[in-house]
Amino acid sequence: MLKINLIAVFLFALVSFGCAASEKAVQISDSNAASAAPATEPGVYGKTSQTQKISLEQTANAQNVPAVTERKVIRNANLTLETNAPEEAGRKIAAIAESKGGFVVNSEAKTSGADDSTRTSVTVTVRVPASQFDTTVAEIRQTAERVSQEKVSGQDVTEEFIDLEARIRTQKALEAQFLEIMKGARSVADALEVQKQLAEVRGEIEKVEGRRKFLENQTSFSTITVTLNTPTVFAAASTGFGAQLWRALGDGVDAALFVVLGLIRVFLAMLPLLILFGIPIWLIVRHFRKKWRLARLAQQIEQEEKS
Repeated sequence: MLKINLIAVFLFALVSFGCAASEKAVQISDSNAASAAPATEPGVYGKTSQTQKISLEQTANAQNVPAVTERKVIRNANLTLETNAPEEAGRKIAAIAESKGGFVVNSEAKTSGADDSTRTSVTVTVRVPASQFDTTVAEIRQTAERVSQEKVSGQDVTEEFIDLEARIRTQKALEAQFLEIMKGARSVADALEVQKQLAEVRGEIEKVEGRRKFLENQTSFSTITVTLNTPTVFAAASTGFGAQLWRALGDGVDAALFVVLGLIRVFLAMLPLLILFGIPIWLIVRHFRKKWRLARLAQQIEQEEKS
C-alpha cells in the first residue's frame, strides 16, 4: 500500500510540475489515484483515498500561489575611458560605488611601454544596487576626459525566476506529503524507502533554491567593469619629400642596427657553446697537425739519408 501511495504522489508531481495542472486535471488524477488504491483497507491506510485527495489538493494549491510579477533583469556595463590619471580615476570610481551602497569586486593596474611611450591601464570592477545602475554609470563617465567604448547589456530572467518559484512550491508540497507518509510507515523497509525519496526531493529543493538565490543576487546588484587608459598620443604625419626621405633614412638605420644587434645576440648566445666545444676540438686538431708534421719531417729525413 505504501508503494501505491508513493506512485500516486509521483504521478501527480510530474503532471503539476510540467504544466501547472488545472482543477480538472487534479480531479482526473485524484479519481485515478482513488481507483488504484483501495479505500476500505483497515489499519493505518484505511483512508488512503482521502489522504491522496488532500495531497493532490495541497499540491495544486501550491501551484496556484500568485507568481512574482516584478521583472527580474540582470544589467551589466563595460566602459573604456581615457584619462591622464587612471589611478586617481579608479579611486573615484570605488568611492562612487561605495556611496551608492555598492562595493569593489576587483581592481588591477598595469604599465606597458617605456620612457615617453609608457601607458598605464587600470581595470576596476564594481557592483552596485540595480536601482542605482544608471546614476552610477553616468557619474563614472564624468571621471574621465573621454569615453572610448561603452556597452550596456540586460538579460531578462523573469520567466526562469517564476519557473523556479513554481518548482520550489511543488517540491515543498511533495516533501510535506512524504513526511505524512513516513509517519504512517509500519516497517523499516517502508520507512527507508520513503526516506530515500524524501532525500531526493530535499536535494532538488536545495538545488533550485541555490539557483534562485543566484538570480536574486544578480538582479539585485549590477556589475560595472571600467578600464581606464592614458590617452594615446598621435604624432602629426609629415607628407613632404624631405620628410619622407629622412624617415626612409631613419628606417634604414633602424634596420641596420636591428641586424647588427641580432648578430651580436646570436654570437653571445653561441659563445658558451663555442667555449665548451670549440676549445677541445681546436686542441685535438692542433695535436694531430703537429703529429702529422713530425711524421712528415721524419719521412723527409729518412729519404735524404737513403739518397
